[in-house]
Amino acid sequence: MQEQKKVDVVILGIGPAGLQAAIHAARKKVSVLLMGRTAKSSLFHAHVENFCCLFKVSGEEMLQTGKEQALNFGAELLEEDVLKIVSAENRFEIRSESGYLLTAKSMVIATGTTRNKLGIPGEEKLLGRGVSYCVECDANFFKGEDVCVVGGASAAAGGALTLVHSSKSVHLVCRSLEVTAALKKELKESQVIIHEAVWPVEIIGKEKVEGLKLDDGSVISAGGIFIELGAKGVMELATGLGIQLDEEMRYIATNKAQETNVPGIFAAGDVCGPPWQMAKAVGEGCVAGIGAATYARKIA
Repeated sequence: MQEQKKVDVVILGIGPAGLQAAIHAARKKVSVLLMGRTAKSSLFHAHVENFCCLFKVSGEEMLQTGKEQALNFGAELLEEDVLKIVSAENRFEIRSESGYLLTAKSMVIATGTTRNKLGIPGEEKLLGRGVSYCVECDANFFKGEDVCVVGGASAAAGGALTLVHSSKSVHLVCRSLEVTAALKKELKESQVIIHEAVWPVEIIGKEKVEGLKLDDGSVISAGGIFIELGAKGVMELATGLGIQLDEEMRYIATNKAQETNVPGIFAAGDVCGPPWQMAKAVGEGCVAGIGAATYARKIA
């Protein structure tokens, strides 16, 4: 049986923006759940020298302190990635990679904007002609086709499970599956064909994608290659919720209160665009956290 939990505010992302949002939301005495993986924050491996009131400090140390602060004010922490979010009757239903089901009154998206690429021949050339970085955005273009998903984390696994409902065949290519036991079990019980301990070296095709060549010399015939190297990104989360992006379709559009166009959804940090500075992320996280808590209090 899947575990279920109801909270007032869910915050996606354990970077500076997400942590600050959790701290301020929790101080408003609402129930707060903070989700994400600390080691995936861009701050984790950084050394900070230009943040007000602090001299040299490691990013890892700052993140650990931020988590302790959030927990001290009453927030809860779930170090898992999000697989899917849907809105339903003034609530948001969130499924984590372990199958954990959450219902929240409001939400803060603070997941960062990293889009990792493979950096192999054919990737740039065939972008938009079979190469995609967003399953939920482009799955419909590959109905009835053979497709490959590249990656071993939650985004790749969740994407592969989504594609099995519409594609002819789905191949998941990864060095290793770095997901929860529950998600790994779901994958292996599905029709997804898993290629483990291999990695792509070339995307094959002239005018459009025709296949994927692996480092063991084998080739998978496919009309679509989905590159999903990490957790769910802005495009994936925004697409299913109707969140408005900026003119370049790269960042989440917000007002000065960090509100998106969808009532109850706030955003902060790098997902809202440059400059890429921790001070900006923290400030926006503060505003978003207060706003999300205030909004949640109004929902019966």
